[in-house]
Amino acid sequence: MAYDGKVMSRALQRFEQERQQRQEEYQSRRERIFRRQPRLREIENELRATMSRIISAALRKGNDPRPAVERLRDDNLRLQQEKRSLLRQMGLPEDCLDEKPACPLCNDTGYQDGRVCQCLRTYYAQEQQLELSRMLDLGNQSFDSFNLDWYSDRLAPGQPKSARQHMEERVYETCVNYAHSFGKKMNNLLLFGAPGLGKTHLSAAIAREVSGKGFSVVYDTAGHVFERFEVQKFSREGEEADSDVTRVLNCDLLILDDLGTEMTTAFVQSALYQIVNTRLMERKSTIISTNLTPEKLSQRYSPQLASRIEGEYQLLPFVGEDIRKLKRELNR
Repeated sequence: MAYDGKVMSRALQRFEQERQQRQEEYQSRRERIFRRQPRLREIENELRATMSRIISAALRKGNDPRPAVERLRDDNLRLQQEKRSLLRQMGLPEDCLDEKPACPLCNDTGYQDGRVCQCLRTYYAQEQQLELSRMLDLGNQSFDSFNLDWYSDRLAPGQPKSARQHMEERVYETCVNYAHSFGKKMNNLLLFGAPGLGKTHLSAAIAREVSGKGFSVVYDTAGHVFERFEVQKFSREGEEADSDVTRVLNCDLLILDDLGTEMTTAFVQSALYQIVNTRLMERKSTIISTNLTPEKLSQRYSPQLASRIEGEYQLLPFVGEDIRKLKRELNR
């Protein structure tokens, strides 16, 4: 699983802030208890001192340390018993002065056996949702809110399925299965069709589901992505662009939206081929959304690129009437 450096940096920052907040709350709780019963502070200090004396006694030369260690052990047990008794008298749990990690798997380090722990992955997923929400309406654009009623159930002449049946059985179900099974294998989608048919909605639903699992997802318009590639190549101040290009090429899922609306140049054609080819070679999943048909893509970019896409991507044609237009007419 790849992690977006920018998103992980924010996740780590919030992870550390909340860990520090828990530490401060723990210390504050201890101080409140010590103020109620000062003897508990004395016991805590004596217990720490007892441990040091046990170690010193064990290392002392020339004498058998066992009698001293046993006496110190007895003192330790007596102090612990007194501590438990005082806490019970105060109506508090016996372990209320002990510091407990929020995550027992990694002891609040964020890493377990050299890998990112589940607790930190949760922070990462939350930060990634915020990142995606800057461009997508993740709150409303979900699989549950995708309304198939906007597609006609009338069977057009010469067509085996209505627009609604096609969108439900071929498009919607494919997108749902894609999101639910993400990570089990590399898979790519080409979403194409006229504007207003739900491409952005289903792209957002996939992004929401996949990012919620902790995978790194980059959603961006083709025009902006190509602009970042251009800055990286030609600008002397391209450090941030370097990071943006790395994110595009290395993320677990790239959703490239509105392909074909940008000004097509030789550089854009080269950048698009680099994205498609690099991600295929690295076994990274990609979704491309466009208003162009595969034939138009071949004409606008190159037959070589179109061949790569048609051979390696599942093609999902969106059909029907412009939903935005239907909604406007309904609200008049």
